[in-house]
Amino acid sequence: MCSVKSSMNGLKTTGTCLAILIMLQAFGPGTGWPQDSDQQIDEEFATQEEIYRSRGDDVPSGYITDRGLSGYAGLLPTGFCEALGKLGSSDRWLDVGAGAGQAMLDYYDAKDSASPDKRCARSGVKARVVAMSIEDRRTDKWRKRAASLGDDRLRYLSGKRLRQYSRDELGKFQIITDVFGGFSYTEDLSLFMEKVLGMLNVGGAFYTLVQNVHLEDDKDKPDETWYQTELRDRAGSDVKVCSWLKKISCVNVACESKSDWNSPTELIKIRKVCSDVSVPRAVLLEFEAGNPPTRRFLLEP
Repeated sequence: MCSVKSSMNGLKTTGTCLAILIMLQAFGPGTGWPQDSDQQIDEEFATQEEIYRSRGDDVPSGYITDRGLSGYAGLLPTGFCEALGKLGSSDRWLDVGAGAGQAMLDYYDAKDSASPDKRCARSGVKARVVAMSIEDRRTDKWRKRAASLGDDRLRYLSGKRLRQYSRDELGKFQIITDVFGGFSYTEDLSLFMEKVLGMLNVGGAFYTLVQNVHLEDDKDKPDETWYQTELRDRAGSDVKVCSWLKKISCVNVACESKSDWNSPTELIKIRKVCSDVSVPRAVLLEFEAGNPPTRRFLLEP
């Protein structure tokens, strides 16, 4: 597994890989999960890449790339729309896994005062926005709108994952969103959170969600749930995603558990309160391609 991850992000050295392998040998049996082989994970990553690059009729059912701002308002935690609506012209919003960037187009085009989109955007005052997608899914509508506003106001980035961008390339943001984007898909959960929080202003917030998880309010039903994202400690005990996030330093984490949705889903808001962020390590043990994929992580002691 180490060799695969090293080739994908170029960040893990041989020494780090050796340490992870020793740790997995020491704590792996206690997790109660089988560990995927290098070949298995390599094959699953390749299948996942095919999903990312799918077009037209090849796009799997449920892999949505054109979700609008009203969809964001319905899926993200309470207060998202209000926070977005308060952004000024010098503030910045980053959307990770933006697809076609429809939510940002809606943000700039919202006109009807009764529409959900309008509640998320003050008339005449809009933040600078950056849409990020692995694949370039811009439409003619995006290109025309971006041309009229200028790249400084409406920017689209593609071809790389969040972890491959430097802070100098992207700058800092007041709001970062992720609606079934990197947080639900990444194979390196710790690195993803480090990058997100590193690009967030102090006082800014990250809004996201994750489905089919052990809920913070304990109202999920283990006998009926197929968990897509699971974390386990070295003793073999399940750790909730929100409980793990609350161990990050310099953040305030609020979670809204949705046990009454079709899939038990956690809506998550993370506010950065200081700069000295430290994210607990989570090591990938299993990965099964999908939309989103199934992932199991072992938490380092």
